[in-house]
Amino acid sequence: MKFSDSLEGDTVVFEVSGKVIAHEESTTRFHGRVREYINLNKKQVVVDLGKVETMGSVGLGMLISAFSTVTNAGGRMVLANITRIENLIAMTRLNTVFQSYDSLDEAVKSFNNQ
Repeated sequence: MKFSDSLEGDTVVFEVSGKVIAHEESTTRFHGRVREYINLNKKQVVVDLGKVETMGSVGLGMLISAFSTVTNAGGRMVLANITRIENLIAMTRLNTVFQSYDSLDEAVKSFNNQ
Protein backbone atom coordinates (compact mmCIF):
# COMPACT_ATOMS: atom_id res chain seq x y z
CA MET A 1 0.00 0.00 0.00
CA LYS A 2 1.04 3.54 -0.72
CA PHE A 3 -0.63 6.79 0.17
CA SER A 4 -0.14 10.48 -0.28
CA ASP A 5 -1.83 13.33 1.52
CA SER A 6 -2.54 16.93 0.66
CA LEU A 7 -4.77 19.83 1.59
CA GLU A 8 -7.51 21.14 -0.68
CA GLY A 9 -8.53 24.26 1.17
CA ASP A 10 -9.46 23.07 4.66
CA THR A 11 -10.01 19.48 3.53
CA VAL A 12 -7.38 16.79 3.97
CA VAL A 13 -7.18 14.39 1.02
CA PHE A 14 -5.54 10.99 1.36
CA GLU A 15 -4.97 9.12 -1.89
CA VAL A 16 -4.48 5.42 -1.20
CA SER A 17 -3.15 3.05 -3.85
CA GLY A 18 -2.04 -0.53 -4.31
CA LYS A 19 -2.99 -3.58 -2.29
CA VAL A 20 -4.25 -2.91 1.24
CA ILE A 21 -4.19 -6.49 2.50
CA ALA A 22 -1.49 -6.78 5.15
CA HIS A 23 -0.37 -4.66 8.06
CA GLU A 24 2.61 -2.66 6.88
CA GLU A 25 4.57 0.33 8.03
CA SER A 26 2.47 2.40 5.62
CA THR A 27 -0.77 1.62 7.50
CA THR A 28 0.89 2.81 10.72
CA ARG A 29 2.11 5.96 8.94
CA PHE A 30 -1.41 6.53 7.61
CA HIS A 31 -2.81 6.58 11.17
CA GLY A 32 -0.02 8.90 12.27
CA ARG A 33 -0.78 11.36 9.46
CA VAL A 34 -4.50 11.35 10.33
CA ARG A 35 -3.63 12.24 13.93
CA GLU A 36 -1.19 14.95 12.81
CA TYR A 37 -3.92 16.66 10.77
CA ILE A 38 -6.38 16.37 13.68
CA ASN A 39 -3.77 18.05 15.91
CA LEU A 40 -3.60 20.87 13.32
CA ASN A 41 -7.40 21.18 13.60
CA LYS A 42 -7.90 19.79 10.09
CA LYS A 43 -10.94 17.61 10.66
CA GLN A 44 -12.48 17.35 7.18
CA VAL A 45 -11.01 14.21 5.64
CA VAL A 46 -11.48 12.50 2.28
CA VAL A 47 -9.93 9.10 1.59
CA ASP A 48 -9.69 8.55 -2.16
CA LEU A 49 -9.65 4.82 -2.91
CA GLY A 50 -9.72 5.02 -6.71
CA LYS A 51 -6.23 3.52 -7.10
CA VAL A 52 -6.69 0.68 -4.61
CA GLU A 53 -6.26 -2.66 -6.36
CA THR A 54 -7.63 -4.83 -3.55
CA MET A 55 -8.45 -4.48 0.12
CA GLY A 56 -8.71 -6.94 2.98
CA SER A 57 -9.55 -6.79 6.65
CA VAL A 58 -6.42 -4.76 7.43
CA GLY A 59 -7.56 -2.06 5.02
CA LEU A 60 -11.06 -2.05 6.45
CA GLY A 61 -9.59 -1.78 9.94
CA MET A 62 -7.41 1.12 8.81
CA LEU A 63 -10.46 2.98 7.47
CA ILE A 64 -12.55 2.27 10.57
CA SER A 65 -9.76 3.42 12.87
CA ALA A 66 -9.26 6.63 10.89
CA PHE A 67 -13.03 7.22 10.87
CA SER A 68 -13.16 6.79 14.66
CA THR A 69 -10.21 9.13 15.20
CA VAL A 70 -11.71 11.85 13.01
CA THR A 71 -15.24 11.46 14.38
CA ASN A 72 -14.09 11.43 18.02
CA ALA A 73 -12.24 14.69 17.34
CA GLY A 74 -15.48 16.26 16.09
CA GLY A 75 -14.63 15.92 12.42
CA ARG A 76 -16.03 14.12 9.40
CA MET A 77 -14.41 11.57 7.09
CA VAL A 78 -15.82 10.45 3.73
CA LEU A 79 -14.67 8.08 1.00
CA ALA A 80 -14.26 8.74 -2.71
CA ASN A 81 -13.97 6.42 -5.70
CA ILE A 82 -14.83 3.15 -3.95
CA THR A 83 -15.84 1.32 -7.16
CA ARG A 84 -13.18 -1.41 -6.87
CA ILE A 85 -14.05 -2.22 -3.26
CA GLU A 86 -17.73 -1.32 -3.30
CA ASN A 87 -18.81 -4.95 -2.90
CA LEU A 88 -16.53 -5.37 0.12
CA ILE A 89 -17.91 -2.19 1.71
CA ALA A 90 -21.49 -3.36 1.09
CA MET A 91 -20.85 -6.96 2.23
CA THR A 92 -19.42 -5.74 5.54
CA ARG A 93 -22.27 -3.24 5.84
CA LEU A 94 -19.79 -0.40 6.17
CA ASN A 95 -21.84 1.45 3.58
CA THR A 96 -24.10 2.30 6.54
CA VAL A 97 -21.13 3.92 8.30
CA PHE A 98 -19.17 5.64 5.54
CA GLN A 99 -20.52 8.30 3.24
CA SER A 100 -19.02 7.78 -0.20
CA TYR A 101 -18.88 9.83 -3.37
CA ASP A 102 -18.22 8.88 -6.97
CA SER A 103 -15.40 11.40 -7.38
CA LEU A 104 -12.83 13.22 -5.31
CA ASP A 105 -14.33 16.53 -6.39
CA GLU A 106 -17.80 15.54 -5.12
CA ALA A 107 -16.33 14.35 -1.83
CA VAL A 108 -14.43 17.60 -1.25
CA LYS A 109 -17.49 19.67 -2.19
CA SER A 110 -19.62 17.69 0.30
CA PHE A 111 -17.95 19.63 3.13
CA ASN A 112 -19.28 22.88 1.69
CA ASN A 113 -22.84 21.51 1.75
CA GLN A 114 -23.04 20.79 5.47
